Amino acid sequence: MKIAALLVAAGRGRRAGGDTPKQWRSVGGKRVIEHTVERFQSHPLISSVLVVIHRDDHGRYDLGLPFAFGGETRQASVQNGLLALAEQRPDLVLIHDVARAAVPEEVITRVIAALHSHEGAAPALALTDALWVGHKGQVTGAHPRDGLFRAQTPQGFHYDKICKAHQNGDKNAPDDVSLAIAAGLNVAIVEGSEDNFKITHPDDFKRMEKRIKNEF
Repeated sequence: MKIAALLVAAGRGRRAGGDTPKQWRSVGGKRVIEHTVERFQSHPLISSVLVVIHRDDHGRYDLGLPFAFGGETRQASVQNGLLALAEQRPDLVLIHDVARAAVPEEVITRVIAALHSHEGAAPALALTDALWVGHKGQVTGAHPRDGLFRAQTPQGFHYDKICKAHQNGDKNAPDDVSLAIAAGLNVAIVEGSEDNFKITHPDDFKRMEKRIKNEF
C-alpha cells in the first residue's frame, strides 16, 4: 500500500510575527519545515512526501522533495498538492499542516490504522474546558462541551475519494474533513496529542524548542 504525506506549507503565518514565514524560521537548529518533513520521512509506513509551498518561497526551497505551488486558499493549495500526486497514485494520503512540526509518530500511525476501516481519519482532542457564549466582553451563557473536539492534522483519506471531494466541494471549507463529510465519507476520530500543536503565535516557537529538548 502506497501512503503519501502531503505537507501544506504555503501560508504566510503573519500571527507568528517576524519578517520570514514561520515554516522557514529556525527552531532547535532546524527550520520548522525540516522538523515536519523529518517526522514523515522517518515514519516506516510513509512511502513519499510532497510539499506545497508559496510561489514566493521557491527560492528558499532546498529540501530535495517533490513540491507543488499553493493557491489562493488552503483548500486550493491542498487540491494542487493532490493533483501533483496523481502520477504516483497513492492508495492513501495524509494531509498535514507543516506548522504542526512536533506531530508524534504514534498519531500518524493511528490515522493510518483507522483508514483500513474508514474512508477518512483525523486526530483530535476532546474539549475539557468550560465553553462560554459572550457578547461585548460579557458572558451571556454557557455551551455544552460534550461531543466537541479540537481538530488536528494529519487528516488522512483514501486518495481517490478525497480528490473527488475536493473537485466537487466548497473551496472555502475550513479543512479537508469538512469536505469529506460534505461528500458523504465516513471519517474516524483518533486520539490526538497535546504535542501536536500548531505554531501560530510567537510564544509557540519557545514551546517547540522545549518539545525538542524533551525528546533528546
